[in-house]
Amino acid sequence: MDASSHSPLPLSTTAPPRRELWRGMVDALPVMAGFVPFALVLGAQATQKGMPALAVSLMTGLNFGGGSEFAAVALWTSPPHLLLIVAMTLLVNSRHLLMGAILAPYLQRLPKRRVLPALFFMCDESWAMGLADARRRGVFSLRYYMGVSLALYLTWIVSTAVGALVGPLIGDIEAWGLHMAFPAVFLVLLRGMWKGLGAARPWLVSLVVAAATHLLVPGAWYVAAGAVSGLVAAWFWAKQS
Repeated sequence: MDASSHSPLPLSTTAPPRRELWRGMVDALPVMAGFVPFALVLGAQATQKGMPALAVSLMTGLNFGGGSEFAAVALWTSPPHLLLIVAMTLLVNSRHLLMGAILAPYLQRLPKRRVLPALFFMCDESWAMGLADARRRGVFSLRYYMGVSLALYLTWIVSTAVGALVGPLIGDIEAWGLHMAFPAVFLVLLRGMWKGLGAARPWLVSLVVAAATHLLVPGAWYVAAGAVSGLVAAWFWAKQS
């Protein structure tokens, strides 16, 4: 997405706070439904890899980034290689730098006590829905965004905890195909934000590089390769524009 091609929208200050929060939560319901099976898979995989259920809840509650959490679970050993997991988490979550930069014009006039929670609860889906709502209505509603974010956060935490508790009892949860629910929801969100091939070029570079690395290099290096190549491509095209 090209942040420079869109002027910052004003903040919504007139709508009743509870109404905006509720509107965000209601709009988040389809995404929440997609979160549940994906979160169950993550929780179940984590405990099947030997991660304690409490550690699963702490990880999802403090990090709130599904991609990096799946990467951490894939790399989990006993004892865990903490530096490797931290490095991979930073790489996977590096996309939040660009997402936060796009949100910055809408949040820069707010005090830090409101900005920091908004950024902490930011995920791909709440970010996309908040911006899509702003463009549709011509005003950015922080309360709507927080309604979406809090609904998704609570759904994710509770569902991963349930998955961690029941995972050892149900065997290979991937055999049920539930892990495809989250990618399907994300693709729908991307379709709604599609602005042409030009804006999608960094995503395509990341996809191609990650797929090639996955086929050619053993281990989880494809995650790092995809993240870094996407950021470099985004920077390169931003410099050209």
